[in-house]
Amino acid sequence: MGQRQIAWSATGAVILLAAFVFQCVPASAQVRFPAVADDELARTKRSSIPSSDCTRTSVGFTPLNDLAGGAYQGYEAGLYLGGTNDPPLDYRWMGWAHCNAVQPLDQNGQPNANGRIVLLSIGMSNTTQEFSTFKSMADTDPEKNPQLTIVDGAQGGQDAQIIRNPNAQFWTVVDQRLAASGVSPAQVQTAWLKQAIGGENRLFPADALGLRDALRDIVDIMQTRYPNIRIIYFGSRVYAGYATTTLNPEPYAFQSGFAVKWLIDEHINSSGDGAWLAWGPYLWADGLVPRSDGLTWLCSDFQNDGTHPSTTGRQKVAGLLLNFFKTNETARLWFVRTSARKHKR
Repeated sequence: MGQRQIAWSATGAVILLAAFVFQCVPASAQVRFPAVADDELARTKRSSIPSSDCTRTSVGFTPLNDLAGGAYQGYEAGLYLGGTNDPPLDYRWMGWAHCNAVQPLDQNGQPNANGRIVLLSIGMSNTTQEFSTFKSMADTDPEKNPQLTIVDGAQGGQDAQIIRNPNAQFWTVVDQRLAASGVSPAQVQTAWLKQAIGGENRLFPADALGLRDALRDIVDIMQTRYPNIRIIYFGSRVYAGYATTTLNPEPYAFQSGFAVKWLIDEHINSSGDGAWLAWGPYLWADGLVPRSDGLTWLCSDFQNDGTHPSTTGRQKVAGLLLNFFKTNETARLWFVRTSARKHKR
């Protein structure tokens, strides 16, 4: 079927917008996190995890979403172009159209009422650890679309520099995982992409620019390998202040959010051909300093290296992903079963 450039007219935009009033929910739906109790803070400070620096409970940065309208080292913050946390309206219309185009497809990528919709993850070790937990949650959720197949394509040790190569073994393994799930590359229509560069040590903005360029290459590969892909959602790194290795500590974890922002902004300013690029849930928060929605990261949310998520850290990200796909205006239409959507109107 391939990608089609969507032509807009004033009448078409109005009709599309009206249709989504009934089928999609507002973008403002958010998860609220409870405040961290004093005894939890004390337990975190007393943590005996040997390889993590559990005393580094903050690095002093403001999350990109909370810094909307402001700047970091002279660069515009906020998740989207213009320093806001929502896409421009015309870009949102484009997202709604791509959402509406997601439909069950057969193995050859042709529309079929008995076909499948595939949501695929692409990324590194943290990505697979978090997404596999999300998959377990989603697959047992009674509201999940029964025609949706969730496939974890992310793999440990496969950072952005490795998989930006279209001939990397990573992509063969993804194909194998799709086949094992009974689906084909032609049925992949949505994806969650979360990446980083291992051992990053360049000064900002060179680090973020380098990751942006790698992400652009990865998106190009995805659009070639998955010709029917409609939407690619991006994840950010989580807090890395507890890390004691050089894998991807702060400030690189925080600053990598700009790589995603700049790639999406670039797509907004382009013709918009190909897959629609947007943020999934933004995951970074400043350690134990609560974000505006209450999100924090405890030392116990990580394994001994302070980088990879523990069971609680994986569950935290998985919960954010599940809430996002069940409530976001460009995801809910294809993620949630029809009966559940009608029930919640």
